[in-house]
Amino acid sequence: MSNKMLQSTRALAAALLIAGATSALAASSEADFKAAYAAAEAANKEAAALRNQWTTTATTLANAKKSADKGDFDAAVASSKEAEALAKASIHQATSEKEAWKALEIR
Repeated sequence: MSNKMLQSTRALAAALLIAGATSALAASSEADFKAAYAAAEAANKEAAALRNQWTTTATTLANAKKSADKGDFDAAVASSKEAEALAKASIHQATSEKEAWKALEIR
């Protein structure tokens, strides 16, 4: 991956993480967790379909589930949103690299 693509993927992931963090300031409920977790799982499944799942996404989803099992829904929602951001960044990476390899081809 070129340095420019890596930077844009990181910038997207950071923006998604910031957006998720700012919306998680209020106290979260179990319903909030379930909605956030479902969105993260859906994005992760899309990344899997593109054959570009990141291992950090699975770890973050597991952390979200552990926090929810302890009743810490604020942490569970935050981890779910982070996992969704990671999955979306992996989707962005997969789609942007789908054609980018052609630029690296020796002509």
